Amino acid sequence: MAGDYSRWSPEARDFKATLKKLSHEELVQVLCEGLCPYCEEVIEARVNNLNQKSSAELLQRDSSDDVISPKRKLNSDVHTPSPRVGESTNSGRSKRFVSVLSTPMNNKQPVFDHSNFEIKRNDGPSRSVIGNDFLEDQKEFIRFSQVGRRKDFVYYENVNEKQINVLKGLELHTNVFNPDEQKEIVELVYTLQKMGQNRQLRARTYSEPRKWMRGKGRVTIQFGCCYNYAVDKDGNPPGIVRDELVDPLPPLFKKMIKRMVRWHVLPTSCIPDSCIVNIYDEGDCIPPHIDHHDFVRPFCTVSFLAECKILFGTTLKIINPGEFSGPFSLPLPLGSVLILNGNGADVAKHCVPSVPAKRISITFRKMDVSKLPYRYTPDPELSGIERLVSPSSSSDNSRNRHHLRDGKNDNLAKCENKVFSNEDDFPPLGKSISSNRRSRK
Repeated sequence: MAGDYSRWSPEARDFKATLKKLSHEELVQVLCEGLCPYCEEVIEARVNNLNQKSSAELLQRDSSDDVISPKRKLNSDVHTPSPRVGESTNSGRSKRFVSVLSTPMNNKQPVFDHSNFEIKRNDGPSRSVIGNDFLEDQKEFIRFSQVGRRKDFVYYENVNEKQINVLKGLELHTNVFNPDEQKEIVELVYTLQKMGQNRQLRARTYSEPRKWMRGKGRVTIQFGCCYNYAVDKDGNPPGIVRDELVDPLPPLFKKMIKRMVRWHVLPTSCIPDSCIVNIYDEGDCIPPHIDHHDFVRPFCTVSFLAECKILFGTTLKIINPGEFSGPFSLPLPLGSVLILNGNGADVAKHCVPSVPAKRISITFRKMDVSKLPYRYTPDPELSGIERLVSPSSSSDNSRNRHHLRDGKNDNLAKCENKVFSNEDDFPPLGKSISSNRRSRK
């Protein structure tokens, strides 16, 4: 779209005359505040042309039916066409994520340098003409407004002689982490895996079972608490092992948590304090289960590397090793966050059949206060996280909007009201949810 001016009003001369009457500060306010991402791109293209610079880097399209193929490498340098009006986009210029561990747990092992990993908080789909804090907040708001959200999952089953929606409480949020960010997260997970193999993490942090049959042998890395899937060698039952230490949440993952809370994916009342990383090889799976109630609801899982399906239902059948069947199947796009709550977490079981390719997921959960490890201390970085609000909601921005013409001001207000309304907003998720899956018994 950048550089395409043919659609604009023929009253350009009057508009230019109006701009010429403004002071420098007023002109900056008009051009930099309250604009949609597409208007920002047009303005940026004009500035670049005036400065005889190269065209701005094209934005990478990120709709749910444009997710990266399971067999395609995560490459941030892939060239993609400019977005059309109405398409979701991602920044191709996100910075790196921040460090996971400052030092290895075993002092005899070499220290790994994580200083290159950073996260850019406000990486929007357009670059600012003038780099101030407001524009950074505005760009974060633009990225936030492009998150796809679906909460209308429906599948009725007979439970205790009542027909109930066993999927109530499920939410799928897409476009939360763009391809560049996914790439950095995956690279860091591989670094953690190497650290675990080199015994640079606490013993119960890293687990790599022997692959003795199809579907078995998934690598797990857990932070915040030690969790048993089954009775361990010391006789501890399934659940949180309170007297066992694992490594704390890496700074990278804490930044992921902050984003999910800020971007209205997770509630401020249930900020995760633990997580488990699952590294799947082709053919690995997770059998049918309901997550342990040592963890409160909601909890969430983030998907990387390869799209896979997750099955839900009160009855999930085991067909063969790693092969399951169930009444509801949901594809998980790359960079998406699946929220499990309500019936979707406590009534319906869920499982991941054998994955078609290498896959990574990170499941974030909050521990029940009565199950916290004995030596646990709350992380101050994860307290007081506030949800993102529109940068134009401040009084200064409200005054600035009065400089805009009536039609543009009304359209901006409608956009903000839609994003922050109490009603669920369901942007299209491509092929993630098809109508025939919303069945009712």
